[in-house]
Amino acid sequence: MFARPSSALTAAAAIALVATVGLAIAQSGGRKFDDSREAGDSSGSFEIGGVDVDVRGKDAESARLAGWRLAQRKGWDMLARQLAGHGSSMSDSALDGMVTGIIIEKEEIGPNRYVARLGVLFDRSRAASILGVGGTIMRSPPMLLLPLQISGGAARVFEGSNAFAEGWTRFRTGNSSIDYVRPGGSGPDRLLMNAGQIGRRERGWWRAILDQYGATDILTPSVELRRTYPGGPIIGVFTAAHGPDNRRIAQFVLRVNDGTALAALIDAGIARIDKAYQEALRSGVLKPDRLLVTEPPKPAVPVEEVETGEEAPIDTGEAPVVATGSNLIVQFDTPSVGAVTNGEAAMRAIPGVSGASTTSLALGGVSVMRVTYSGSIASLRAALEARGWQVQEGPGVLRIRRGGVQPQSPGPAQPAEAGNSSAG
Repeated sequence: MFARPSSALTAAAAIALVATVGLAIAQSGGRKFDDSREAGDSSGSFEIGGVDVDVRGKDAESARLAGWRLAQRKGWDMLARQLAGHGSSMSDSALDGMVTGIIIEKEEIGPNRYVARLGVLFDRSRAASILGVGGTIMRSPPMLLLPLQISGGAARVFEGSNAFAEGWTRFRTGNSSIDYVRPGGSGPDRLLMNAGQIGRRERGWWRAILDQYGATDILTPSVELRRTYPGGPIIGVFTAAHGPDNRRIAQFVLRVNDGTALAALIDAGIARIDKAYQEALRSGVLKPDRLLVTEPPKPAVPVEEVETGEEAPIDTGEAPVVATGSNLIVQFDTPSVGAVTNGEAAMRAIPGVSGASTTSLALGGVSVMRVTYSGSIASLRAALEARGWQVQEGPGVLRIRRGGVQPQSPGPAQPAEAGNSSAG
């Protein structure tokens, strides 16, 4: 559910108390916000949650907007204490330019009162520069996410309606050190990734799937939903697992007493699963299987020597070096169609790159490009960093992001207007 400031509230809101529980994202200042699946990718924002506000106003709308402004101020102070170790305050106008979204966790709207628990998203680069901290976080290698839901004896990943998969779409990854690769769940995704595939351990098939999505490992979180009776309490048994062997990292149980609070149960479980994955990454447990990132050795084919009667050349030890290109996987952000073309063009402009083509397109998300490069992956990374890219290296995979706003190319020189030139 997404919400934005409206010009007038309905008459029902002015009479009765309206309660909203769930997830909503609203943009402050009337700016447009993204309500598509890439809204869950908040890698460009700092997120602060659990900001409680209780505000009164002359009407419901004024009270709500005042509550959002109070949440911005309280959220900024909480972010400063979390990152810099001390509190900080800013004017409302400065915060309006830095806040990228308001997350509605729970709200109650009355005729002249607004009570809510909110979250605030701050622009990562601006907030980091003001607080004097690093704006980037080190992330794991890209990991393919397969959310499994078991309910009523049926196991689903992307087949049909899946509340667990929808919850992962809503989940914002800005504060997470895990680089999730979240498939869209349509087309071939439903055939390649299902409950049966999670039980397979054959590395060759897993390696083929990972190559399609530009990932190096598999994350298989799951939830088993148990309902006491229709509309009654729901119990969720959550499990965080990874790898082709589906090794368990953590398991816990959550419960809600209201049958309509399934989304809240799923969101709370996903947040705890993400924390478990981050802890496993820090402790060294979450690491890719060696057989997933390396090709098995190929048997040597014996070469038969044929006597032709000609004298063999003398080996001087200086064999000519023939440049052969190696295929590398590059992940890059593609917010628009133009970003795809620009990314491929920028890659082809690097010396040693003989080919660059997008093999997996995700507009508004992260696309995958296959690059043919006559050199090592380390040299390609150095060449990209020299051109202003932020690069994260994995086994055979590079994740690139723009380090900042690139200057525009100068346009063609305009001819001088008649009458402005003076004759000698």
